[in-house]
Amino acid sequence: ELFVIMGLSGSGKSTVLRCIAQLQRPSAGEVWLDDANLAAMPESRLMDIRRHRMGMVFQNFGLVPHFTALQNIAFPLKVRGEAALDCAAKAAEMLSLVGLDGRGDAYPSELSGGQQQRVAIARALCMEPRLMLFDEPTSALDPEMIKEVLDTMVTLAEEGMTMICVTHEMGFARQIADRVIFMDAGQIVEEAAPEIFFTVPAHVRTRKFLSQVLGH
Repeated sequence: ELFVIMGLSGSGKSTVLRCIAQLQRPSAGEVWLDDANLAAMPESRLMDIRRHRMGMVFQNFGLVPHFTALQNIAFPLKVRGEAALDCAAKAAEMLSLVGLDGRGDAYPSELSGGQQQRVAIARALCMEPRLMLFDEPTSALDPEMIKEVLDTMVTLAEEGMTMICVTHEMGFARQIADRVIFMDAGQIVEEAAPEIFFTVPAHVRTRKFLSQVLGH
């Protein structure tokens, strides 16, 4: 399924993603991925989960400054122990997927913010994760590149990957999401299918949010 999380700045959207990834340990509750409760795992096991089963693309791109784009993408694969030729081929494929053919030898300082974010997305996709977490994946992209990245996410969803995406791309959420979650003041106040969420939201705070964002 593809979940979209919406809400005003400071409502807790990114914190939810960080708790799912256990980058921020929740004080209570459980987080299940397949048959594993991540909240009960020691950090040593969580590292393995993040490396093999979970992809994360947050607002901080986290690229290694002295690595090229291709090296940044291939690095996690090398850490996982894959052959160098396989790493290079997969990295080139992912770079092409996010529309950066010809920029593989560029360093992060030579790339725009949007290009850096696309390298970060390619790096996460390269690991072929079971779950992808996106925190505003198109926020730094040029307008003409937004659709390409969103189309890539749609393809991943259609192939059966579970995805949780924090975004304000209303059209994307309305057309593609299986469920939309609205957060306010650290709470999930509404969860619904897109056709319900955008047309007859149940909660007054959701209606106010949509009125502010959509202008009606």
